Amino acid sequence: MSASAPAAKPDPARSARRGLTHGRAVALMVLVTLMWATAGVVTRQLERAASFEVTFWRSFFTLLAMVLILGAWRGRGLWRSLREGGRHLWISGACWSVMFTAFMVALTLTTTANVLVTLATGPLLAALAARLFIGHRLPARTWAAIAVAGAGIAWMYGAQIGDDGALAGTLVALCVPIAGACHWTNVQQAHASGADVDLLPAVLIGAAVSAACTLPLAWPFTASGRDLALLGFLGVFQLAIPCMLSMMAAGVLKAPEVALLALLEVLFGIALAWVGAGEVPAPTVFSGGLLVIGALVANEWLGWRAARGPR
Repeated sequence: MSASAPAAKPDPARSARRGLTHGRAVALMVLVTLMWATAGVVTRQLERAASFEVTFWRSFFTLLAMVLILGAWRGRGLWRSLREGGRHLWISGACWSVMFTAFMVALTLTTTANVLVTLATGPLLAALAARLFIGHRLPARTWAAIAVAGAGIAWMYGAQIGDDGALAGTLVALCVPIAGACHWTNVQQAHASGADVDLLPAVLIGAAVSAACTLPLAWPFTASGRDLALLGFLGVFQLAIPCMLSMMAAGVLKAPEVALLALLEVLFGIALAWVGAGEVPAPTVFSGGLLVIGALVANEWLGWRAARGPR
């Protein structure tokens, strides 16, 4: 920043992170995963809204909430960050739009358990993308975790052959961790070049692009008033607010801790859909999910131990 540039406006999110202890950050991430996990059970309560209309309204309400909250927090700095963010910010926003869209479409095609277990492969796919496109070397434990998780997903997919709806939903859900891997690779490339991606405006861009792309497919609208209230809840309390809270917690917690705590979304989401919507996971989801989640837990735990060892 040049000497003549105006002083940056204090970021309330950064100030809030400074006040977080480790224990409070852990509790905050648990709350975040519980909020994320409401997507499946709330979607099952919709009356008339169809797949792309569900996606449009959730993204629209997320966009509205992000504009209001970030506008209040950052003022004109929000719009300056959008103008000056550069290509990495907009690539990140495009990845978020794919994640937002694919997640909700997948939920309308297959069970919550199928979607959430597929999403749990995200950290391993991100590690693989970093190896392929950035040249990060992966330890043997991560290669083993990728192989085990891949076997779990293949087991789930194989059991769904013949059930076109479930298989299509799981394939659409796979777009979410793939887009997430592209997003984090882009963030790491930006950091390596001396730039940082401001993630909250990227989320806002993702919501805007998702809403714009799904609007033509959502028309004509059929959602009831109750549907709009539920989708408004998803946009604000299942996505916008927990996204901001998770970034506050991630400023205190280490990456393996965040990855492990984020797995609670899978457990909470399956449990809520089971109790609140009667979705009983298939045996193959249990067994395949156990392989995926076990591989991720083992990889992150071993990585955490290796990082602590020299100290």
